[in-house]
Amino acid sequence: MNSIVMAAGEGTRLRPVTEHWPKPVLPVDGRPVVATLVRELSAAGCTHVTVVTGHLAEQVEALLGDGSDFGVPITYARQPTRDGSADAVREALAAGAQLPALVAGADHVFSKGTIEWFIGEWDGAAGAIAARRGRPPVDARLANAFADAEKLTSVPVWGLGVELVPFLDDLPGPPYELADAFGRALDAGVEVRGVVVPATRDLTDVVDLIRHNFPYLGGA
Repeated sequence: MNSIVMAAGEGTRLRPVTEHWPKPVLPVDGRPVVATLVRELSAAGCTHVTVVTGHLAEQVEALLGDGSDFGVPITYARQPTRDGSADAVREALAAGAQLPALVAGADHVFSKGTIEWFIGEWDGAAGAIAARRGRPPVDARLANAFADAEKLTSVPVWGLGVELVPFLDDLPGPPYELADAFGRALDAGVEVRGVVVPATRDLTDVVDLIRHNFPYLGGA
């Protein structure tokens, strides 16, 4: 299984922190989010990772290197402009990423085993999308993949098979988003499996940096 990691975002809601450090290298539990993600991908059996970089790309690339410290080979693709998740995937494919591939955003920390569980539930379908319990509701374009979409919220993990590549073209935008591509695939009757995963943690604003790195602040 190959993987594409989307790590090009600017993290505007985390300014001014992200004026100096890209969002993927910021910590949760004291460890860079993208490093934790790559270790989880390696543990789940991914054999190659293509990391799509953009904002302050050199910092992400210096942190991860060639992947030897993470047990999985890593190569890079640059996204010159932040034109959305589908554009990031297209850049990865143009740089040689192979399908099928698990696509993940580099701003979430997943419970141990989540990636392996997702791959197992994907299980040969043309594609798969992830959601967890919570709000806001799953993107309306993807709701048909889940039986109880109103109780779920989208998670940036996608299973991308070769059958879905044509749906990456001619999307509205910019930005060009995977939600549109997968939504069109669902509308066309392509099998896209909805997978419910455990709770995740992400960095949305500066307060999250404190909450996710100083758990004792919530103690007695």
